[in-house]
Amino acid sequence: MTVPLKILEEYFGYNSFKGLQEKIINRLVDENKHSLVLMPTGSGKSLCYQIPALIFEGGTLVISPLIALMQDQVDALRKRNIPASFINSTVSKSDREKRLNDFVSGEIKLLYVTPERFRKAEFVEEIKKASISLLAVDEAHCISEWGHDFRPDYSRIAEF
Repeated sequence: MTVPLKILEEYFGYNSFKGLQEKIINRLVDENKHSLVLMPTGSGKSLCYQIPALIFEGGTLVISPLIALMQDQVDALRKRNIPASFINSTVSKSDREKRLNDFVSGEIKLLYVTPERFRKAEFVEEIKKASISLLAVDEAHCISEWGHDFRPDYSRIAEF
């Protein structure tokens, strides 16, 4: 049994992958190659970065434009005993600092942030201290579908 399949069973309760999930995960884990994953809603796109996040030594930074979605994702991961958190405008400054420190120290494996976080110099400086193995842009279609003026902070990701 492969490591990704073991993680799928142990943490997510499934005994097989759907569609191209396994191929995408292996491309990230075994070949260390970038992937653009375009799949319908409910087809398991998130597993394509969540499983590698549990395999890689460093953390996974997930950029998500939707606060409700990131909260749902983190809640679901925590229920599976996966150390995850989020930073967005609903989180107090002290909690943001703690969550960021926990990610930098490796206590949190997946950290979800909005693109606007990259506007904050203190965030960018602190996140650079983290050992990041994977950067995932969730709901990436929003970048082009909603227009480049909708979330211009996506362009700041390249600075990081």
